[in-house]
Amino acid sequence: MFQQLPMFQRVGAQAFKKDLSRTIKLAEHLANPQREFKSVHIAGTNGKGSTSHMLAAVLQEAGYKVGLYTSPHLKDFRERIKVNGKFIPKKNVVGFIKEHKDFLTENELSFFEMTVGMAFDHFAREKVDIAVIEVGLGGRLDSTNIITPEVSVITNIGLDHTAFLGETLPEIASEKAGIIKDNIPVIIGEKQKETTAIFTKKAQQHNSEIYFAEKLKFDKYHTDLKGDYQNKNIKSVLGAVKVLRQKGWEIPEECLKNGLNSVKLHTSLQGRWDILKEKPKVICDTAHNTEGLTLVFKQLKKEKFQHLHIVMGVVNDKDLGKILPLFPESAIYYFSKPDVPRGLEAEILQQKAAAYGMEGRVFNSVSEAYDAAVEAALDEDLIFVGGSTFTVAEII
Repeated sequence: MFQQLPMFQRVGAQAFKKDLSRTIKLAEHLANPQREFKSVHIAGTNGKGSTSHMLAAVLQEAGYKVGLYTSPHLKDFRERIKVNGKFIPKKNVVGFIKEHKDFLTENELSFFEMTVGMAFDHFAREKVDIAVIEVGLGGRLDSTNIITPEVSVITNIGLDHTAFLGETLPEIASEKAGIIKDNIPVIIGEKQKETTAIFTKKAQQHNSEIYFAEKLKFDKYHTDLKGDYQNKNIKSVLGAVKVLRQKGWEIPEECLKNGLNSVKLHTSLQGRWDILKEKPKVICDTAHNTEGLTLVFKQLKKEKFQHLHIVMGVVNDKDLGKILPLFPESAIYYFSKPDVPRGLEAEILQQKAAAYGMEGRVFNSVSEAYDAAVEAALDEDLIFVGGSTFTVAEII
């Protein structure tokens, strides 16, 4: 049944439904499982996935039973729904669909809506103490936005999914600010001049305390997730922990430090400045928009290598005029099409990239492109794989 459904991850716009009514109806059908557990709601253009995984790891380290809902997945649909780092069992996925198939079909629920319902139902059945819920797209009308969390987090605002969320930073901020609820504190990860007034006004309207994480005073913390950009995400996590502690959640300092240093162990997160091998060094990252790629290539400049090889694939709704100028000219490119309907043909990517001085060959698949890069690279070289979550998913 899932294969018959449009999934935004794979097909794009046709999977997106700007309406919460079906999600609310599904929740009522399931006896409102979202009311059975506490939660933290996390939105943002970049960093919300890493932030969600970090916070889940910290809460697990503190001894809580933690649900974690994130998207998209890399290899396995079940990555989206975890309890204490363990994927939802296959039999539970099948059982949910079988039990509710008639309702799901009659009400024409989208992939997103169905998955959110499944996640909330699973967390309620598992009796989690708290669930970390990552927004799928936007915030105001995202399927996850039926929860009343302990704290809301908005990591940052950038230009992504503009066809759905708006063409400007203030417009996008307004959509993401839709997760701010009455009397629920909100953490803003990055203070940006274009969006601060939007968040402040929204918080005032809802009588919500607002904290700008980068203005809060914290000790220095480290995480096992590589990439300097994770320092921004750590601040969002620390802001959320501050509020949770104020609300009575016991999160000892040692658990905070240990949790941040064992995110992969606790949550199985992949694809964030992931070093896959050495000699040649292979790094992959799921960054795919202007802000994310800017941070990734800033990090890449700190690496030492003889030659740079880039295995690249993107989706067809990506604004290439904004992201291609960020890629280094002084690299050997291996162009490919991710194996999803949204994938951009490698030949088109090659043609567009040439205008920015990016030269390389076209390959039939991401795996072929990757194999060619590994074969061509010297031990002292570096291979970077990226441009899309789906490109990374095929080689991880």
